[in-house]
Amino acid sequence: MRRRRSLLATAMTALVTAALALPATPVLAAGCSGTNDGDVAIGDNTTVESSILIEGCASAPSATATVPVKIVHTYIGDLQVSLIAPDGSAYVLHNRSGGSADNIDQTYTVNLSSETSNGTWKLRVNDNANNDTGRIDAWTLNLGGSTPANDFSVAVSPTSGTVAAGSNATTTVQTQTTNGQAQTVALTASGLPSGATASFSPSSVQTGSNSTLTISTTASISSGTYPITVSAAGSTTKTATYSLTVTGGTGPQIPDIDIAAVKAHLTAFGTIASQNGGNRRSTSAGYRASVAYVKDKLTAAGYTVTEQPCTSGCTSGAGPNVIAEWPGGNANNVYMFGAHLDGVSAGPGINDNGSGSAALLETALVLAQRNPTMANKVRFGWWTDEEQGLNGSRFYVSQLPSAERTKIKTYHNFDMVGSTNGGYFINNITSAQSTHMKAYWDSLGLSPEENTEGRNRSDDASFTNAGIPASGYAMGASARKTAAQATKWGGTSGAAFDPCYHASCDTTANISDTHLNRAVDGIAYTLWKSAVGTGTPSQDFSVSVSPTSGSVAAGSSVSATVGTATVSGSAQTVQLSASGLPSGATASFSPASVQTGANSALTISTTASTPAGTYPVTITAAGTANRNATYTLTVTGGGGGSCNGTNPNDVSIPDAGAAVDSDLVISGCSATPSASSVVTVRIVHPYVGDLTVALIAPDGTSYTLHSRTGGSADNIDRTFTVNLSSEAANGTWKLRVRDLAASDVGTIDTWGLNLAP
Repeated sequence: MRRRRSLLATAMTALVTAALALPATPVLAAGCSGTNDGDVAIGDNTTVESSILIEGCASAPSATATVPVKIVHTYIGDLQVSLIAPDGSAYVLHNRSGGSADNIDQTYTVNLSSETSNGTWKLRVNDNANNDTGRIDAWTLNLGGSTPANDFSVAVSPTSGTVAAGSNATTTVQTQTTNGQAQTVALTASGLPSGATASFSPSSVQTGSNSTLTISTTASISSGTYPITVSAAGSTTKTATYSLTVTGGTGPQIPDIDIAAVKAHLTAFGTIASQNGGNRRSTSAGYRASVAYVKDKLTAAGYTVTEQPCTSGCTSGAGPNVIAEWPGGNANNVYMFGAHLDGVSAGPGINDNGSGSAALLETALVLAQRNPTMANKVRFGWWTDEEQGLNGSRFYVSQLPSAERTKIKTYHNFDMVGSTNGGYFINNITSAQSTHMKAYWDSLGLSPEENTEGRNRSDDASFTNAGIPASGYAMGASARKTAAQATKWGGTSGAAFDPCYHASCDTTANISDTHLNRAVDGIAYTLWKSAVGTGTPSQDFSVSVSPTSGSVAAGSSVSATVGTATVSGSAQTVQLSASGLPSGATASFSPASVQTGANSALTISTTASTPAGTYPVTITAAGTANRNATYTLTVTGGGGGSCNGTNPNDVSIPDAGAAVDSDLVISGCSATPSASSVVTVRIVHPYVGDLTVALIAPDGTSYTLHSRTGGSADNIDRTFTVNLSSEAANGTWKLRVRDLAASDVGTIDTWGLNLAP
């Protein structure tokens, strides 16, 4: 629900003088990028700063430098956010737009080509009004960047097969070169159930060629359907999913969670809210009754249950966290599953987040009912005070001794998993900790996406910020479903994923059974694969790189040592590959495959045209599973440039007012603009018949894209094709929007330009 300010609070803002908080010691960053993830509190009517000291950057900043910013705040319409260069120049990133929306989690593109790279850069945040506080959570400065030129795809045919336990299944792995030159890719399979092995013939191919995948099973394998992820690792890693159905096996089964039982918990949460003032806010009687309901169910099922009071950092009067642990399993390998139990004061909070809490509760009860042999330890958490700033989970993590944090191998979070217009989103979707979650949804053909809307906005952030790997499912909140997402998943394009987000209508009627069922079954799949004997591989290993970063002049090479270790079971052969390399860079390993426990020499070679910048290169060791390490490569003195760009910064469109511009700088584009250049525009406005929209070239030439058509339709979300062949590519391009009639206002949400599609 959107909050409204009182007239008194609005008037008071003119009487309060902002205070400039002393900046903390800047974070030192070698190379041309850096991150400061130290929290800085943002008080009412104050200005605060967070600093990054860039040293050793040999190249000038890019015209398309990027600044990813994460700010936790309950009313971002109060905030002005600026990047301050070492010479004091200010670049405004966010200027009191967004109204009562929660949090800023956005990457800004800034033309810093006139600046000097080295020195102290600051993120300055000014809160211009009363009633809401927050914090700078993290921000990053990247003074340059590029996209690899070579790319490929991978597929399997057929995509599924059935095999009797003890027999084999085969499929063909197909690769194609989709951009640049053909490359060698190494093939691996993950997500195999215990009792199954995979082999490829051949194990690596040139893109454009095929390989035969054979999956062999034993008689003791569990019957069931398993999504097998086939990975092809080259300049990047691409995946495809093969759905393996096993019949006649003798092992324990991964359960299908009863959606009716999950909905019964939701009904109980709804009743609790209606009997306690209509909500389950962390400080309310409704929340404390929810705690009692969850605790009673778990205690009766045999869990060790603890109520953990939040004694610092939580809202005054907030109820406790609920922590439940199932007996058995390796106590040094803890897999944790969590959801916030509190809601907002506007309503009963059934989707947000009764859905995640109920799905988690029923999965825990089924685990107790089945009582399988545990390979690893399982722990559940229901968090307090999430809606007030992730406070309950942050407190829990802060109280863990270092040794206990290390024992938690993955934290899985579930927040809003029943949205009625939902999508299928996974936090950190490409990470190792997301493998099982993604594999299950892939097996249903859902093609999940990264949870960009929810990044740093739910309890997984508390664990990630403490260095604990985290992932999670979500179906979306107030963000709007795109046309492409509606085509892929169904639902209504242009409408919010959850139309009742933070509103009184978030009741039991605000739940999609289909989405909720797919989420809870994915939770069970992930839990069984992570901690029950069925899904635990007998062999495991780790990979590392030393040093973890290096700098190289464009045209030269840099080296590092890749180390491997056997974690459990016997040693195995692992294939090494690197992805995330910039254009013009290649990686080689000597040797390219090793027995775990041995090392390999990594050499990254660059060309004179490799763009200057800092690149996170992922080192992958592929064996019974894929394990990754990151090497940060800094390239100095290289070229670069791009013929496309995007400006995601909001620009308010005044009612019947002057035209407003959103700028986009193209730099280093060597191509002549195309006669079919593409302009992608997303404008939020309730009456598009008021608007004129034009693209302004660097020389001032105007190209009309939209001229007061569409009448009372909502929003412009379109791709326009424009003949720009007479224009020069490089310079400042503008999207110019004007509202020519009264009564409606809006926002330029984002726009992009591609001069060489």
